[in-house]
Amino acid sequence: MPKPDLVIASKNVHKVREIKEILAGLPLVVAGISEVADLPEIAEDGDTFEANAVKKALAAAKATGCMALADDSGLMVDYLGGEPGVLSARYAGSPRSDERNNAKLLAEMAGVPWEERDAHFHCVIAVAAPDGEVTTYRGVCSGKIGFEPRGANGFGYDPLFVVPELSQTFAELDPSVKNRISHRAKALAQLKEGLRQKFGGTAGAAY
Repeated sequence: MPKPDLVIASKNVHKVREIKEILAGLPLVVAGISEVADLPEIAEDGDTFEANAVKKALAAAKATGCMALADDSGLMVDYLGGEPGVLSARYAGSPRSDERNNAKLLAEMAGVPWEERDAHFHCVIAVAAPDGEVTTYRGVCSGKIGFEPRGANGFGYDPLFVVPELSQTFAELDPSVKNRISHRAKALAQLKEGLRQKFGGTAGAAY
């Protein structure tokens, strides 16, 4: 493939596909990091979503010589004091597993009534240029933690995250709907507008 204009610094195929779909319409060649370079796993050891996103974006930009996008996203549950937060992907320890993370979250929330199950998906996206310049974008989507997993779409905590207005979990939503309302979609919408102004192209039907 030609050298991409933008590299997504993630090896999560679901996340790469979701980001590519949201950025569709821009006159840019977008590729996942695995399509471009064999970049070692970057330790997400920052205390904030922003610190992790910036670290990953800078590493990918340096390794590929391309503009690089990285996100750090996580679920913050009010009842748990903001946990799992930056540890969302590693909540249940090693080996990483969406199923184990969801099971642990349900166990921690056992007996908690619906009105106290508020939760918020956070996303920080960092875009780094090879020269080290970094821009960040943020998005938040609020909802509730369900009492059991529902739906077969999505990944991570999507089967437990209920959007009250739609009475469905992220995993039950059609991807086109999730890609309009999710925390990542909101952050990417801001990014997409910035890239559209810089490179041209359409804003896309979702925005």
